[in-house]
Amino acid sequence: MTGISARICSILAICMSLYHMYSSGVHMLPQFQHRAIHLAFALALTFFIFPATSKQKDKIPLWDIGAILFSLGVGVYLTLDYMNIVFRMGDPATRDIIIGAIMIFIVLEATRRTMGWPLVIVAVSFLLYAFFGHLIPGTLGHRQYEVARIIEHMFLTSEGIYGVAIYVTATFVFIFILLGSFLTETGGAQAFIDLAFSITGRYRGGPAKAAVVASGLMGTISGSSFANVAGTGTFTIPLMKSVGYKPEFAGGVEASASTGGQIMPPIMGAAAFVMAEMTGVPYGKLIIHAAIPAILYYVAVFIMVDMEAAKLKLYGMKKSELPVFSKVFKDGAFLLLAPLSIVYMLLAGYSPIKASVTAVLIVIITSSFRKATRLSFKSFLRALDLGARGALSVIAACAVAGLIVGTVTLTGLGLKFADFIIVLSGGSLYLALFLTMIASLIMGMGMPTTALYIILGSMVAPALVKLNIPVVAAHLFIFYFGCMASVTPPVALSSYLAAAIARADSVKTALQGLKLSSSAFILPFVFALSPRILLLDTTVGAAIMATVTATLGVMALSACLEGYFMGNLSLFVRVVAGVAAIFLIDPGWKGDIVGLVLLSAIIFLQVNARKKKRDLKGEVDPLE
Repeated sequence: MTGISARICSILAICMSLYHMYSSGVHMLPQFQHRAIHLAFALALTFFIFPATSKQKDKIPLWDIGAILFSLGVGVYLTLDYMNIVFRMGDPATRDIIIGAIMIFIVLEATRRTMGWPLVIVAVSFLLYAFFGHLIPGTLGHRQYEVARIIEHMFLTSEGIYGVAIYVTATFVFIFILLGSFLTETGGAQAFIDLAFSITGRYRGGPAKAAVVASGLMGTISGSSFANVAGTGTFTIPLMKSVGYKPEFAGGVEASASTGGQIMPPIMGAAAFVMAEMTGVPYGKLIIHAAIPAILYYVAVFIMVDMEAAKLKLYGMKKSELPVFSKVFKDGAFLLLAPLSIVYMLLAGYSPIKASVTAVLIVIITSSFRKATRLSFKSFLRALDLGARGALSVIAACAVAGLIVGTVTLTGLGLKFADFIIVLSGGSLYLALFLTMIASLIMGMGMPTTALYIILGSMVAPALVKLNIPVVAAHLFIFYFGCMASVTPPVALSSYLAAAIARADSVKTALQGLKLSSSAFILPFVFALSPRILLLDTTVGAAIMATVTATLGVMALSACLEGYFMGNLSLFVRVVAGVAAIFLIDPGWKGDIVGLVLLSAIIFLQVNARKKKRDLKGEVDPLE
């Protein structure tokens, strides 16, 4: 956009950010009104920024202007007529039904423009089920609902468009996205990358290890694998290639590391806030439960990166090529106070809203201490503008997910689907977990994690809970596989983006990303079957033991997949390492003993092989 339309769009985006700062930090309207204003801003901006087709990218047609005015008008209508709407709940006026029908179409179109067709097709399928499901025989059918009843449920209740998903984006997620935009404007995002390189760059495979660390740090803010790849990958992937990594491996490292950002506390993306609402577990406790598996995931990626570097005999970067740690820490470490403050405030019992607003204020205040990071008035407005724009796709996805959840609650589909999984699995917990994994991966292909989690959380998680899996473990199980869909072929979107940056073969890059993320396909089964590493129903000693053996198991799994452990491994030894990994990761002291024996045998064989090789060459073992 140019000219007056660009200025109006920026003003609208800035007003949206300022409104959320005020409502989160000073005074918030009643929830339904707040959600209505939040979605009105988001929809209007979506039709400003995202054209219907590529042919319309240079102008705003009359249809889009109408959609913008309608979106803003609905926000005003629901806010001003709020009390009257409450009093006529169950007996909506004709105008409510007409506005609601148009609003459903507007939400679907906004989602199509921001997220593409997959999520729209899923949402329309659910709406068709609500309209015509009474024609389906058997348990999956439901009683007939009038069109007005369906539209009212989707538009005027807290079970549809303005349900829990939009509540989360309106209260928590938007401010965290705004925090990311302020960090970017002040240089905090670059400080994360420089800090990672100054710590790990001099070691073998340094750029790849830095990519793992930097993407993990960035992931604690953005919670988006796609955004992480785009943000850090443009810097880390060329450096990985420059020190000798193959383009496909470099892309796979960035994709897997960025995907892990969604499961890494303290923020974990929008889905984690929805999870806190759906499970009833306070967010501060939820991130504690999620911490150990997330750390184990990054340990696995880090180990495989190191093993690949050892196989290829790669060295670290020269000291002159690296940022100086003391300078990086001095210049930008104070910007890290923001994410640290979030952790402290959440653990201290403050609400995520209070923690997020405080973090934004800390960034604004601390950035003024140095000229290089100080926000000018122009950059301050740009951060507000970019924050609002960056939230649009998440808000659209959550709004359309509300249509899906609304169908589930109206028709009772969630309970029916949960019973269907239990019947299909024959009551077998292992088979139910496997079916849930497949459903999560298939539905997650091309669908944003937040929307996917909302669907699976309402439909599939109840089945796992019925099979006596703790609520937190059940929801984290589907959350993990929803995240891993972005690195699972054939629709591994994060890997494909990384491949484009690396100029690599997309299929090979996707397979590398899948291999590096393999621990995330095992850990959910571990904490579902034995939630000790989630710190649920356990003692401190048992939790420590489970974490130690799981770490060793992750190391054995990495050796199996990479074919390297203190040296190249034969096929037989790789198989033994894989068996050791299964025994060590799987809960139970008997399995731990078997796994430790097998891993010890591998270490013994590798030490002897290194010793013989050293004696033959007359060399000194560098490890000694």
